[in-house]
Amino acid sequence: MRIEVRGRNVTVDDELRRHAERRFDKVARQVSSLAQLDVELYEERNPSIRASQVAAATLHLKGVTLRARDSSEDLGHSINLIADELGRQVERHRDKRRGRRDGARTEPPPTAS
Repeated sequence: MRIEVRGRNVTVDDELRRHAERRFDKVARQVSSLAQLDVELYEERNPSIRASQVAAATLHLKGVTLRARDSSEDLGHSINLIADELGRQVERHRDKRRGRRDGARTEPPPTAS
C-alpha cells in the first residue's frame, strides 16, 4: 500500500510520517499493494475548538473508497484514531466481500421435482 502524508498549514516531520506509516501497517496487511492511502493533517484555526488537530484519511481500493476523519488535541492521537477507524472499515468491507463470495458458493443447486 502506498501512503502519502500531507500537511495543510502544518509541517509534517519525519517522526510524524513514520508514526503514520507504523499505525497504518495493520491496514496495509489487509489490502492490496496497489491501494493508495492519502493522509491529510491540519489544524482548525478556531480558538474555541479545543480538539484542533485534525487528521483525515482516504483509502482508495479497487471499487471502493473508505474515509475517516478525527480530531484531538494532538496530531499523533488523531492519527491513531483514524487508523483504528480505517481498520474497522477495511475489516467490515472484507467481511462483506467474503460473505457474498461464500454465500454464492454454499447455496445448494435447485433440485428438479
